[in-house]
Amino acid sequence: MAGTIEVLVPGGQANPGPPLGPELGPTPVDVQAVVQEINDQTEAFDGTEVPVTVDYEDDGSFEIDVGVPPTAELIKDEADFETGSGEPQKDFVADLSVEQVKQIAEQKHPDLLAYDAKNAAKEVVGTCASMGVTIEGNDAREFKQRVDDGEYDDVLLDEAAA
Repeated sequence: MAGTIEVLVPGGQANPGPPLGPELGPTPVDVQAVVQEINDQTEAFDGTEVPVTVDYEDDGSFEIDVGVPPTAELIKDEADFETGSGEPQKDFVADLSVEQVKQIAEQKHPDLLAYDAKNAAKEVVGTCASMGVTIEGNDAREFKQRVDDGEYDDVLLDEAAA
């Protein structure tokens, strides 16, 4: 009966209710122990939705693997807003600095297709464009072009050069 459960939980705030409880209920694991372990491991994400995988065995033992939150969640958390724009090319909901974009890219880099910080930042900026988030007051598509032109290499290339 060993198996795997994958859920999204708010960092540091998992509880035995849905979505976790109903998934864990039929398993041989101690639900409260799993919830506590998840909260301990996701505490740094403080309320941001975090993907969690729980692998359990027939004897009740379990292992927890905490993933990186979705890019959109990291952007919302960093820019402090609840939902993206309904018209992201016209109505903007937040603005990020290039340093904030770099920070999100660094957090998300293991899950991105990019090989370096510059391209990881461009992937984050693509998500910003679809959410109505500007970068340093500029439309995200304009910012991406500036990154392509090398305008932000001094900020975005230092990690790639290391």
